Amino acid sequence: MTSRELTGWKPMEWDSDLERSGVWSDRLYRLAFGAIGWPWLAMSLWGGTKASKARLLERLGLPDDALPHLGSWKADTGFLHRIVDAIEELRPATVVELGSGASSLVAAKALQLHGGGRLVSYDQHAAFVAATAQWLRDEGVAADMRHAPLQHRSADWPGTWYSLSDVPERIDLLIIDGPPWVVHPFVRGAADILFDRLSPGGVVLLDDASRPGERIIAKRWRQRWPDMTFERVAGSTKGTLIGRKTRGADNVIPLPLRSRTSAPAARWRRAAAAIALLGTGWMAHYAADDLAAPARAESFVDEASASYTVSLAGQRMRSEVERDSLDGSEIGSATGLSLPPIPSGWKIDDVQVFPSESGMSVALVLQTDRAETVALFIKRAETPAEELPLLAHSDLRPVAYWENGPFAYALTGELQPKRMLALSAEVAGAGPKL
Repeated sequence: MTSRELTGWKPMEWDSDLERSGVWSDRLYRLAFGAIGWPWLAMSLWGGTKASKARLLERLGLPDDALPHLGSWKADTGFLHRIVDAIEELRPATVVELGSGASSLVAAKALQLHGGGRLVSYDQHAAFVAATAQWLRDEGVAADMRHAPLQHRSADWPGTWYSLSDVPERIDLLIIDGPPWVVHPFVRGAADILFDRLSPGGVVLLDDASRPGERIIAKRWRQRWPDMTFERVAGSTKGTLIGRKTRGADNVIPLPLRSRTSAPAARWRRAAAAIALLGTGWMAHYAADDLAAPARAESFVDEASASYTVSLAGQRMRSEVERDSLDGSEIGSATGLSLPPIPSGWKIDDVQVFPSESGMSVALVLQTDRAETVALFIKRAETPAEELPLLAHSDLRPVAYWENGPFAYALTGELQPKRMLALSAEVAGAGPKL
């Protein structure tokens, strides 16, 4: 199974008569959601850019032809990157996967590189399970691959569900990429039978989260599981729902939420979604209120500006010894944030840690080589910025902000906008100092 093997546009054939039969209501739902969800189904034929796939293979140290052609019923590169992100952050001891394939190789390889945890993967196709297990062995990784035919019906969710065997008692990461929607648009909702097994701080990744059926699943999960948080994020062709179990977790690790999708592609998806939902108004009230919104920078900019004011007030309240160096790794290990190098000649007056909706944020009060006071604000966030700083204003103060990986940065102070943008370019390494 390499990139030389093409991806079919239909899911694989069923293994049993029970899976094929279903009930009439399931068939009606498939017809109705097929009419509604054609934009998402059409987009799922695209598996991501070649550049994104190349970055994924490089992250994992896999050869260029290790992955098959992605798209259709396979996970796209955006979702596969999310899996690697989660394993890098959580270092899970046990990962359970529903729906095997390319994601199995990615998860197994990421576990091999980051902590050596165990992957248990279930799929309804016996021959495919065997082939995937051999594929993983050929790539030098291991996983517990199990056949789980669709022979069970949940009392809470429609459609036939996996007959799961010997499920681990404790799950740190749950990856949901099956069964396919043709079983029933809501069938993946039955994965919540495993939520009680999630460890404190455990994470759920649901693929295809932008589809109408998965949007309704997410809405019900939020109502049924108050001890968990769910957030649908962009960055993949079909969207990802990230769930976190907060009960019993002292410090829930925030996963990277940065979008890996271009703004034009995101706008096209939202337009397609709106057209589909308007064309089928009887379903619009379920999903229209949960359409993906474009990334916004206003709240991040306001937080950065407020951190400047608070940090200066705290600095005035106690005596601080100026420093010209900072142990970024120490702060990084404590907060999960990545600090950029401080430019030569700058001094550090103060460091403040603030609570944030995405975990923690850090504000550094700095003195530039011209004795200008500025504040550098860092948190996990998704904004419209990239690595080149953009300029905004908050509280009549210029704020230059940019992103690097999953982290957002902002530099602010009582300076002229042109100077602030130049200083931020120096910190971000994006250009020369003026």
